This record gives sequence, C-alpha cells and structure tokens, in this order.
Amino acid sequence: MHGAGTSPYADAFALAAAQVKNAIDATIELGGSGYVFWGGREGYETLLNTDMGFELDNLARLLKMAVKYGRDKGFKGDFYIEPKPKEPTKHQYDYDTASVLAFLRKYDLDKDFKLNIEANHATLVGHTFQHELQVARINGVFGSVDANEGDMLLGWDTDKFPTNVYDATFGMLEILKAGGFTNGGINFDAKVRRASFTPEDIALSYIAGMDTFALGLIKASKIIEDGRIDEFVEKRYSSYESGIGEKILKEEISFEELEEYVLDKKDFNIESGSQEYLESIINSILFN
Repeated sequence: MHGAGTSPYADAFALAAAQVKNAIDATIELGGSGYVFWGGREGYETLLNTDMGFELDNLARLLKMAVKYGRDKGFKGDFYIEPKPKEPTKHQYDYDTASVLAFLRKYDLDKDFKLNIEANHATLVGHTFQHELQVARINGVFGSVDANEGDMLLGWDTDKFPTNVYDATFGMLEILKAGGFTNGGINFDAKVRRASFTPEDIALSYIAGMDTFALGLIKASKIIEDGRIDEFVEKRYSSYESGIGEKILKEEISFEELEEYVLDKKDFNIESGSQEYLESIINSILFN
C-alpha cells in the first residue's frame, strides 16, 4: 500500500526485491528480451508523510540491484519503465516520459533502461500517444508499446482495445522514425468493455486492435513516402541553415551581437504554421 522500492519500510523493499528477482529468473528461463517496471505504487498520497528524495534514491537502488542481478545471470535484454501519472497513487514518480528520463539520467540508469509507452497513460497525463513516443524517440529511450486507448471523457485507466486509426498512425509514425523495435514490441494491455462478455467479443477485440495498428503502420509508411509533412517541417526551420540562424546553431554569436542584429533589422520573416493544411494532408492519405 505504501510502495515497493519507495516504501518507508525496509521489509516491503526486501519483499519487492525478492519478487523482482523471481520474475527476472522467469524472464530468463522463458527467453524474454524485456522486463517492464510499472510503478503504480511508487508515488505518494500526501507529501505530509513523504520524504520524496529518500524514496527516489531507494527506487534507484532497487532498479540498480535488478540490473546487476539480471546482467550477472546473463540477461541481455532491455529493462523498461512504463510511465503513468496517477492511479492507484495520487502522484506517481514515473509521471510521464520526460519525468522518467530525468530520473534515469540522474541515477545513471539510462544505459540499461528504455521506456514502455502506453497510449492510455499518455491520455491520463494530458499528452498524446505520439508526444510520449516522440519524447522517448528523440532522447534515445524508446523501447516498447502497450497498445490500447483511453477515453478522453474519463479520468482513469480505461484500457480499451485500440480502434482509433489517427492515434495508431501517429504512433507508428514515431516507431518507424525510431527505426522500429529492437527488443520491444506491441503488447495489448487492453480488455473488452464490461457489456462485451462473449468469447466472440474478446476475439473480435484483438482482431480490431491488430487491424488498427496494421492500418496505422501502412498509413504511417505512406505519410513518410508522401514526404510533404517532413518537407514542410524541414523548410520551417530553414532560417537556421544560413546567416544569423547558422551562427546560432554553431554557437558563434553572443547576446550583444543578437541585440545589435535585431535593432538593425527592418523586416522579420514569419510564416504560417499551416496546421490545417497539414491536417488535411493527413486526411487525404488516411482516406485516399
């Protein structure tokens, strides 16, 4: 109830370590290539009884022990952390991709850990599935995916089977740009709705989820092949290819010089972000 690696009680920490040890043993025995930590209880309900610094230090100790044990036993796969902001605790330390990344870098764990991104958890934190994947991708910690979706009108982890083609397409776009999976993959952390109770419902839900991500992969590939989105983004930042922009990128200019440049400049070249145009391109590719 008070966490595992972040528990204030050493006995709870010891029990958690024993459970993780046995789970790593099973992963190795079964030939697994990934081990996911989901920190649903690694957080707090109130800061009035919490030493956050102590708890984060202890969580890092548990993860380092897990890495050492796994590597000593020959486990060559990836360790993953699955970000989630809340539920069951009010605030979880693995809040989102950026929070986990900061934690991993602080404790020098980013060489062994990557992230397992869940679509529904992105909804809970107020991000999109694509956002969480992109933050992981550009920081080199993208690993695996829990494929599901949430309900924007509900504030909890609904774990619906994915049927939103937009989300799947944008998600697969990030996965393709990351070079695909290495040890990770797509896992359906999902369940049927309460009113869908037949064996046929379960089978059809898995089929729908697989078809959605397969279609997302096809459409993401077409977006890349089409090239207009990437071309627009590249052009949008073209002012950094020469002149003052090039000097900024090469770090060859100071604040004083930038001030002088701005004071002497008469016209500023600011162009439209053209969001609606880009969204229409996406629609044209998705719906032919």
